Amino acid sequence: MQAWRVHRNGEPSEVMELEQADRPTPGEGQVLIAVRAANINFPDALLCRGQYQVRPPLPFTPGVEICGETADGRRVLATPALPHGGFAEYVVADEAALLPAPEALDDAQAAALHIGYQTGWFGLHRRARLQAGETLLVHAAAGGVGSAAVQLGKAAGATVIGVVGGPEKAAVARELGCDLVIDRHGEDIVAAVKEATGGRGADVVYDPVGGEAYAKSVKCIAFEGRVVVVGFASGAIPTPGLNHALVKNYSIVGLHWGLYNTKDPAAVRACHDELTALAAKGVVKPLISERVPMADAARAVQRVADGTSTGRIVVLPSGGTR
Repeated sequence: MQAWRVHRNGEPSEVMELEQADRPTPGEGQVLIAVRAANINFPDALLCRGQYQVRPPLPFTPGVEICGETADGRRVLATPALPHGGFAEYVVADEAALLPAPEALDDAQAAALHIGYQTGWFGLHRRARLQAGETLLVHAAAGGVGSAAVQLGKAAGATVIGVVGGPEKAAVARELGCDLVIDRHGEDIVAAVKEATGGRGADVVYDPVGGEAYAKSVKCIAFEGRVVVVGFASGAIPTPGLNHALVKNYSIVGLHWGLYNTKDPAAVRACHDELTALAAKGVVKPLISERVPMADAARAVQRVADGTSTGRIVVLPSGGTR
């Protein structure tokens, strides 16, 4: 089969190599899956760089989520078992963790529903307890993770403020349903949020960026607000001032969605049922900006790493039909 493999750590476009490889062999409790679509996530870039919390042995294939087909014809969502990631024609995954692909979504959309939307749902509902009528501030609102949070926030009845970088991404965020879009390149985030909320600030902040995004968020957080720390796409990990959290009476909550797979797998399945229902109603629909062939995967991962993409870029191996 064809598979992208990483033999040394570095930038995706420099270290990902398309090779012929043996099909992975399922272990106990695992199943072989033909990949129909593999969604690109920022962690794929971190895996290439050797900066992710999981460091598979070299060489490995990146690709942390796919939509594929099992030998018995089931169309499923899966998180492949590394080091045999999703940028390949076949993967293996734990049978117990497979989720049925929503019928309302095509392969590319289904592949992008899993991690980003599960992260958004757990972040907004389990960790931040977002309520209808509250104000949600989403950083990188036109990106893969942010766009999911925007849709889920609107579905929950929140007023959603999206922060983006540049006019093209601002247009995407508006189309997603943001009630207000702030272009961080030319607007003052803190002032804009305070003005939009009558000085109150945002009740919930969804932050996959870190760095300056976090620093500005806590300057416009509401009384009893909640900052959900999702990731650090900026490359800068903030150092929170706990005295500031005390004085302003807000909460800082971390979210590592992967832990739910081991700590509370039933919650993951319940979340998938909810997401499937929302997809069937058309309330959520992954924003797919590009569907690229296998040969273009490395360049696509690099664009995600550089932060120049919008929505999701999905790789369609030879097994991908839609």
